[in-house]
Amino acid sequence: MRLKNGLLLGTLIAVLVSTGFFAGSNVSAKKPMLINAAGATFPYPLYSKWLHEYRNVDSDVTINYQSIGSGGGIRQLLDGTIDFGASDAPMKQNERDRAKMPVLHIPTVLGAVSVSYHVPGAGNYLKLEADVLADIFLGKITKWNDPRIATVNTEHALPNLSILVAYRSDGSGTTAIFTDYLAKISTEWKDQVGAGKAVKWPTGLGGKGNEGVAGLIKQTPGAIGYIELAYAKNNGLNVASIQNKSGEFIPPSIDGVSAAANDVFSRTPVKLDVSITDSTAKGAYPISGFTYLLIYEQLNGLKGQKIINFLKWAVGPGQEFAAALSYAPLPSKLIKTVNEKIGEIKLVE
Repeated sequence: MRLKNGLLLGTLIAVLVSTGFFAGSNVSAKKPMLINAAGATFPYPLYSKWLHEYRNVDSDVTINYQSIGSGGGIRQLLDGTIDFGASDAPMKQNERDRAKMPVLHIPTVLGAVSVSYHVPGAGNYLKLEADVLADIFLGKITKWNDPRIATVNTEHALPNLSILVAYRSDGSGTTAIFTDYLAKISTEWKDQVGAGKAVKWPTGLGGKGNEGVAGLIKQTPGAIGYIELAYAKNNGLNVASIQNKSGEFIPPSIDGVSAAANDVFSRTPVKLDVSITDSTAKGAYPISGFTYLLIYEQLNGLKGQKIINFLKWAVGPGQEFAAALSYAPLPSKLIKTVNEKIGEIKLVE
């Protein structure tokens, strides 16, 4: 009995120690700190990869990111329901005025807004001139065999098929980049529709998120819409080659996005909220843009430090994951400025 009782006692002690029953136990299970974020769908494929990989860097934190659109991310940040937001378009002044304190815009990567379409027989990389693209989204060109499309795509027998424009129904940074481009290349678009995260579309059907627009295009013969390049690739969609200011027809690509960014930064002082659409550089894809994380200038204690650590990782080692998912890493000359901006974040108790 003594041996048996001794074994039982030893087993009980082992269980109590392993579960952290005794004060001072170092082996108790520690629940990771939860950080909530939400916003842009544009970078979600990359952000999803980052958050998975970051668990290997810091297992004491879990970052929950909801892909709800740039407008939703800004709204939730201002409402105080998330720890940081995400947007492909800088916040407008009226949005900044509503914030409880200054919001820093931290660029993470660059991406291409591809013009994707579902046109039987058209193949990939259909050529679209800038003014033709604007007139399609204005509803002025309504058939795929319109001479203005057909004359620069003579290698394809384009069908007598009606065009359906697919656009974002939610507040969207992807929309902001796309409409910023259209407003630059079309006076009619600028005057009648304008640019921003949400506009009144002259024609078409709306879908929620990059996912929703990609689904509309995939399911609808004759459809054309704008989505981040990763979504086009993931859904097996064709993408157009858009004529840039140099007269070249350029398909969306990492190299084309990088060429647009490097062109802008070679001519202007380094700024973190600059537009890089409609670049004049050779090889530049004209519908390119940054995506940002939106961080309050003051963060609280340990959670704030965890967010700062993640930001430094994202613009450092995290950049290595960008290209495989069709995003362009930040230009090297921009990294120092981005880290300086992260350094402006103040920790408070």
